[in-house]
Amino acid sequence: MDAIGAGIPSPVNLGCDMLVAVVGPSGAGKDTVLEGLRRGGHVIARRAITRPAEAGGEDHIAMTEAEFAAHDFALQWQAHGLHYGIPREIEAALAAGQVVLANLSRTVLAEAAARYPFAVLEITAPPAILAARLAARGRESAEDIAARLARAAPLPPGLLVLRVVNDTTPEAAIAAAEACLAALPR
Repeated sequence: MDAIGAGIPSPVNLGCDMLVAVVGPSGAGKDTVLEGLRRGGHVIARRAITRPAEAGGEDHIAMTEAEFAAHDFALQWQAHGLHYGIPREIEAALAAGQVVLANLSRTVLAEAAARYPFAVLEITAPPAILAARLAARGRESAEDIAARLARAAPLPPGLLVLRVVNDTTPEAAIAAAEACLAALPR
C-alpha cells in the first residue's frame, strides 16, 4: 500500500517498522518529496484535515469538525485554525513491519517518539531558495515571507533526524530521501 487507506499491495520493504515524520519549512518541498516516495512504493499516511477536499492543497481526508471530534486518531493536532489527524491504520502497517511516512507537525514529534519506533526526515533548503519558492506561489507578501522564515521552530532534542537539503532538483531530493530511509536502523 502506498498510502494508508488506498494503494498498491507491495510496499517498499526497508526491514524495519518505524514511523517517519516528514517535517520542514514551507517551500522546502515536503509534498514533492512525499509524492516521489509514494510513487516509489513507500507507505504514506494520508492526513485527515478539517478542510473541504475541494479547498486544494494536499490529498487529504476531508472531515467536518464533528466528524473529526468523533474519530480516534493515532496522532492529532491543531494548526492554522484547522484540525489534523493521522489515521490509527498506521499502527497495523507498523505492526506488519512497514516504515510509514507522515507529514507531521513539530508539536506532536515528542508524542510520536514516545509511542512508536520513530525518526524524523527533515526536508529543508537555504533561506534564499525558500523565499524564492514562497514568492513564486504568490500567496504572501515579502514581509509575510520574511516573518514565516524567521519563525523556524527547533526539533525536540533526542530524536533520530535524517536531513535532506532540497536545493537542486526534485529528483535529487527524492533520491536523497530514499538514501536516508535506506539507512534507517534495522
